[in-house]
Amino acid sequence: MITGYLFIITAATCWGLIGIFSSFAFSQGIGPMEVAFWRAVLTWLLFGTQAILKKETRMDKKDFPLFFIFGILGISLFYISYQFAVKTAGAAFASVLLYTAPAWVVACSYFIYKEKLTLIKSMAVVLVILGVFLISKTGGNTQASEPIGWIAILSGLTAGFSYSLYYTIGKYFSARYSSANIFLWVLPIGALGILPFVTFSHKSPVAWAAIVSMALFSTFLANYCYYQGLKYLEAGRASIVATCEPVVAAVTAYFFLGEYFTFMGYIGAGLILLAVIVTIYER
Repeated sequence: MITGYLFIITAATCWGLIGIFSSFAFSQGIGPMEVAFWRAVLTWLLFGTQAILKKETRMDKKDFPLFFIFGILGISLFYISYQFAVKTAGAAFASVLLYTAPAWVVACSYFIYKEKLTLIKSMAVVLVILGVFLISKTGGNTQASEPIGWIAILSGLTAGFSYSLYYTIGKYFSARYSSANIFLWVLPIGALGILPFVTFSHKSPVAWAAIVSMALFSTFLANYCYYQGLKYLEAGRASIVATCEPVVAAVTAYFFLGEYFTFMGYIGAGLILLAVIVTIYER
């Protein structure tokens, strides 16, 4: 069991570093769109190699429309919105709002699948809304405590919504395909969805190092460690442990970038994480 915890913590740590790597790339003059594009392309090369070596390259033709939707929303929209959240409000902010995903899952399940809206689910949604409000009004990505702009909030919430598709659409795929098999097909679709909006810039060695690190550590290795961890821990326990991701993001953003929330901002972040744990606990 300890091995499982180590795998999940490693995955969460790698995910928590996305904002740091993104910020380093931004500091070298690389735009959010280009960072998102190269993350998708480089990660595709890694997952594609893994899928080919393991001979996990199949795709049922009837699943192509869902692969396409997942590629556009789960890769293109997710990668772009997350990068804009980091760019406009900081690494810690983006990571916390990413964890509004369970609230999106509850909402989508209620409207699409007509799932019962229980008291605990309702409470989780309220906690998320209150948490986002507190962060937006009193949190900041540097020493300032001015309210965070609507573009940053919209980007963060969009990232959370896109990430929620990994629970909904991803649930369907996970029963039929391996993770390498899934990403082999959705990543090129996602990269092509980003490409029309990319303005390519000259990239310094530091910029390339940040982008490659994001693809290798924060996407490929994180995914590998998470699914290895699931071999030792049940999904609910693994999901709870993975909520240390925004904690890692907040700590590293403080030490490397000088970012921090105000006191009420941290309260808001705590409410969002509490909502995640409550939602997972009910499952």
